[in-house]
Amino acid sequence: MMDVSEGSGISRRRFLSAVGAAGGAGTMFATMGALGLAPTARADTYHPPRRADFALSGRSAAKVAVLGGGIAGLTCAYELGKAGYDCTVLEAQDRIGGRNFTVRNGTEYTELGGVTQVAEFAGDGYLNAGPARIAQWMVTLDYCRELGVPIEVFTNTNANAFTYNESAGMKSPQRHRTAKADVHGYVGELLAKATDRGALDAELTAADKERLLDFLQDWGTIEERNGGWRYLGGPRRGFSVNPGAGENTGTVLEPVPSLSEVFASGVGSFFSFEHDYDQAMQMFQPVGGMDRIPCALAEAIGTGRIRTGSRVTRITAGEHGVAVGYRAADGRDRELTADYCVAALPPHLLAGIPHNLGVEVRAALATYRDRLVPAGKIGLEYRNRWWETDHRIYGGITWTDLDISTIWYPSHGHHGRTGVLVGYQSGYRGDDDRAVRYERLPPKERELLAVAQGVKIHGAKFRDELTGSFSVAWRRAPHIETAWTSPPYDTAGYRLLNRPAGRVYFSGDWLSHLSSWQAGAFESARLVVAALHRRVLSA
Repeated sequence: MMDVSEGSGISRRRFLSAVGAAGGAGTMFATMGALGLAPTARADTYHPPRRADFALSGRSAAKVAVLGGGIAGLTCAYELGKAGYDCTVLEAQDRIGGRNFTVRNGTEYTELGGVTQVAEFAGDGYLNAGPARIAQWMVTLDYCRELGVPIEVFTNTNANAFTYNESAGMKSPQRHRTAKADVHGYVGELLAKATDRGALDAELTAADKERLLDFLQDWGTIEERNGGWRYLGGPRRGFSVNPGAGENTGTVLEPVPSLSEVFASGVGSFFSFEHDYDQAMQMFQPVGGMDRIPCALAEAIGTGRIRTGSRVTRITAGEHGVAVGYRAADGRDRELTADYCVAALPPHLLAGIPHNLGVEVRAALATYRDRLVPAGKIGLEYRNRWWETDHRIYGGITWTDLDISTIWYPSHGHHGRTGVLVGYQSGYRGDDDRAVRYERLPPKERELLAVAQGVKIHGAKFRDELTGSFSVAWRRAPHIETAWTSPPYDTAGYRLLNRPAGRVYFSGDWLSHLSSWQAGAFESARLVVAALHRRVLSA
């Protein structure tokens, strides 16, 4: 076997040249992958392009037009830039990030229809109007590490937050910990009684039954067999008077509702989400706002390669390149030519741009028009952090069945002077009707509705301490017009768009199984970058 080590008589370059001459560029590229000199085609391993890939192959990097300055587009330009590709990003908005949009003091935003808001948040308060949390397993955290974006804990679940199910007859909100203890307690009681009475004898051995009963006793805080396996409440429900010094043992919260009352309240549905794979604690957020991620990507790419205020007007693909027409920030029509193009725009908007990519591509993009999600958020700023001082709530989410759906408490700036709550998050739980109701209102009326419902949870301070608000209805966001899409998985169109149309590639969370998450955009971009790089090296 030929020795191609660093100290051998034959260099890697000569060896690869010989392989290429004998078997072609594709064989050479595969050999480079086996030697660890180029990315392989394995879907579970991503190897970023490197300048050395071209130095070894004798080829040069290509010029790439990237359409869209959201996470997918920026990631494509960033990753390709590592190997020296000449990338230019065209972004229609006057900012980068797409749906990664952090609102701070001074942020000016005009919705479709012409209504303009200007944020007047004090200090370091902000609203992540789009993505706001990152699960530990998501590739988003890897990019935060690589780009030097510091992270902090995002409190997704807080035992001190509330649940409130008005339609089920709840008269007042209940702490998350109390609701969870009662549901677990009565489920434990019922299952223990059924097990002890032989209802599960066909499924369990005698030893299994005893193990299950031991588990249920602790999980549900229920009495032993002699006590009838009853759930009687206890410290897990919380305290009306917290334990303290001396003789103060604390006063356990009472009374304990009946089994019927607990299940009739429907509160169990409010904490089931924390078991979801993409919602389980621990979760994280970038320090200072989610837009720290696109800002770091842009800095790494080089701001001179990003043209904001540039709206794409046509895409013309040829045998040897791609021409992209666009309306520049100065109002003039211009053209960008490149060897390849990555279209990372929202699919329903891309469908409306004139192109010559074929009727099948046009039809596949058009299917997304009926799959748009009308979600939105409102940030409510308060002159003091009364949720911390009055309710001892530090981060986390209160869940309700009201139009506001949830109230988010900030996971940063604890003990600060002011703070910004998320007063509603409509459309994120499949409640499209609520989201549409909010998006049809002008910003001030959205605030009034959110505050009126928040008062049911927190009382008058939810209204009286308010200093201002800022809301985003994503279907009214220029050049975006949706919170996210529901991809048509298992269709020919979805598979078609995950492949290039000639020299045009498509990328976005809408081409992933992580739709609505930044991780989906990152993963899609990496898939495209790897495929394009293989193509350039083996052309």
